[in-house]
Amino acid sequence: MKIAALIVDDEQPARDELAFLLKGFPDVDVVGQGKNGVEAVNLIRELNPQVVFLDVQMPGLDGFEVIKKLLEKKAKLPFFVFATAYDHYAVQAFEVNAIDYLLKPVARPRLEKALAKVRRGLENVEPTHQKLERLVQLVEERPLPQKSKLLVKSGGRLVLVNSDDVIYASIEDGVITIVTRDLEGHSNFRTVEELQGNLDPNTFWRVHRSYLININRIREVVPWFKSSYQLKMDDRKQTEIPVSRAQTRRLRELLNL
Repeated sequence: MKIAALIVDDEQPARDELAFLLKGFPDVDVVGQGKNGVEAVNLIRELNPQVVFLDVQMPGLDGFEVIKKLLEKKAKLPFFVFATAYDHYAVQAFEVNAIDYLLKPVARPRLEKALAKVRRGLENVEPTHQKLERLVQLVEERPLPQKSKLLVKSGGRLVLVNSDDVIYASIEDGVITIVTRDLEGHSNFRTVEELQGNLDPNTFWRVHRSYLININRIREVVPWFKSSYQLKMDDRKQTEIPVSRAQTRRLRELLNL
C-alpha cells in the first residue's frame, strides 16, 4: 500500500519542490497540501495521512503548535517530518523522539532516509503520541536564546560584536561580511547557513541567498521592478538589499504590503 503524505509549508515554492521530489518515490501518495498551521490541523483530521511534512516556522500556528492542537483534540497522530531552515534548536529533540527533520532546501538523499524511517515506523506501528508529547515538552522547556557575540575581523583587529548590533551580513566569493553602524569586517563563519544558525531566527532573515538581515534594522522598503522590493538598511551607507522572489511574499505578510 502507498504511504499517504501531507505537505504543509507557508511557501508555495517549498511545497512544490517537496511534492516534486516525493513523486520520485512510487510508494508515496501526496494526498494534500496546506499553507499554514490551521490548515494543517484540519487536513490531518480530514485526510488521516500517515506522514506529514511540516514546516517549523509558519504564520499563526507553527509546527509545534500544530502538534499541541492535535494532542488537545485527541486526534489520531501521523508521523511528522519537520522541515526547517534552522538546525540549531530542537534538532536533538527530533532525533531523541524518533521524529525526523529535513533542512531546506531539501536534498533527495536526505528525503529518502526520512522516508525509510517512516516505513520502519509504520511497520512497527508504535504509537507516536507519547513521543510527540515529550517533543512538545522539550521545546517548551528549551532555554531562551542568549544574546550571542560574533567575532569580526576589521582593520587588523578582532572585534566582538553583539548579534543585536548586526545590521546585515553578505557573502561574496566565499567570504562573509558583517556590517554594523560602526563597523564592517569579515566573519570566521564559512557559510551563511552556519552564521544564521548562531543567530536568533526571529530576528535574522535570509532575504536572499547572499544576504542575511536584521529585521529590526530595516529603514525603508523600496519597490523594485516586476513587483519585487529592495530593503534599505540602517547602516551608514543605507545599503539597499534585494529581496529574492521566493521571499517577496513573506515580506508582504511581514509588513502588510
